[in-house]
Amino acid sequence: MTAPTPPAPCCGPTRRQLFRGAGAAAGAVVGASVLGACAESTDPGESAASVSSAGAGTVVIALAEVPVGGAASAEVGGQPVLVTQPVEGEVHVFSAVCTHQGCTVVPGDGELECPCHRSRFTLEDAAVLGGPASEPLGEVSVTVVDGDVVLA
Repeated sequence: MTAPTPPAPCCGPTRRQLFRGAGAAAGAVVGASVLGACAESTDPGESAASVSSAGAGTVVIALAEVPVGGAASAEVGGQPVLVTQPVEGEVHVFSAVCTHQGCTVVPGDGELECPCHRSRFTLEDAAVLGGPASEPLGEVSVTVVDGDVVLA
């Protein structure tokens, strides 16, 4: 009697090999996402400097458009900024580029918020209140002239 002949090897991977490969690919995607979230921060001084390059006297926004105890979004020289008025008559302008990974920060409820990773900043000095950002937003020097917030 002769021993049975084993089946000829198939030309493709086994189901087990396919699942291992898919698991490894999924792990690589997740790993890349996690490492990407830990990337280097954005330089707040660099963002503010690019806004300031628009030049002194450039109108940022009418003061009447900035709520007391809040903020308004604007753009100067193609760069996004946030104009805050923590108390009546106290005005600040900050780069709206998040210091964590460069997303655009928006006005929140009594604070500034990054919608990408939930960093939060104060209205008074853009100090970090929470989230992954570790640096405050860059501040731009401004003054109020005839009811307009202008670059100083």
